[in-house]
Amino acid sequence: MPKVFRFSAYGGPETQELVELPIPQPGPSELLVKVRAAGVNPVDVKIRQGLMQAFAPRDLPSEFGSEVSGVVQEVGQDVTGFAVGDEVFGLPAPGHGAFSEYTVTTALSTAKKPPQLSFEDAATLVVAAATAWDGIVQLGLTQGQTLLINGVGGGVGVAAAQIARDAGITVIGTASEGKRALVESLGAMLVPYGEGVEQRVRDLLPDGVDGILDLVGGAALRSVAGLLTDPAKLVTAGDPATAAELGGAMVNRDGTARVLHEVARLVADGKLDPHVNDVLDLEDAAQALASVESGHALGKVVIRIS
Repeated sequence: MPKVFRFSAYGGPETQELVELPIPQPGPSELLVKVRAAGVNPVDVKIRQGLMQAFAPRDLPSEFGSEVSGVVQEVGQDVTGFAVGDEVFGLPAPGHGAFSEYTVTTALSTAKKPPQLSFEDAATLVVAAATAWDGIVQLGLTQGQTLLINGVGGGVGVAAAQIARDAGITVIGTASEGKRALVESLGAMLVPYGEGVEQRVRDLLPDGVDGILDLVGGAALRSVAGLLTDPAKLVTAGDPATAAELGGAMVNRDGTARVLHEVARLVADGKLDPHVNDVLDLEDAAQALASVESGHALGKVVIRIS
């Protein structure tokens, strides 16, 4: 039977397990996909830890992963525009995950993969690049304005820096000094996080910034929020409670194939590099999660499933 990586209870890595389950069946408006690659994101760890229960409650045990690419094996009832054999990428349907040999996706949130994209690159776009796109659109900044990406070194930050740069927005990113080369390769300016970060940004931009895309939350978000002249120009992908307290909001996710087509086009046109840093096998899914949880991954971590 196909292998699936899941967690059996909210908590730490000890709740994770690789199990064998029957091939799932697609329902109406769904697709059965043979998985070729799955993106790994910090939110996967937060969901396992139980930190997202208020926004994304799960029935346990629950499968990991929200970014998948692969090949359509079966088309559910009422689905149009897809056929068996199509190479696709998209969002697993509720109750299903990407860290699996087979999964079910929602047709509305699945797009055909352009032939120029590898399965590994396509699997990074569903959450990371699409969240970046949605966040930049929501902020509504224009050419010549300034954007601070709080936690620029991960998958969402890497994509957001490139999308903003392509729109003529000046990008400042907070990250560790060890990510300087990566951040500068994106056309962004690195400001090391930690005590004094607000002053370090003001040394570069005395008037502060026009927008903040937060990917860290907590104390790190509070430490830079004062740089904004308009608190409403703060959106977060990870800490809606703190953002709301500061006058900002959660990233409003589009969740449809329309955005997937947009970010895939940017990759195909050479304007967006997903920066896949590490590719591991499904049997090493725990290691992939640990790498992302550590915060030291440069760019995206992907699980490849042959």
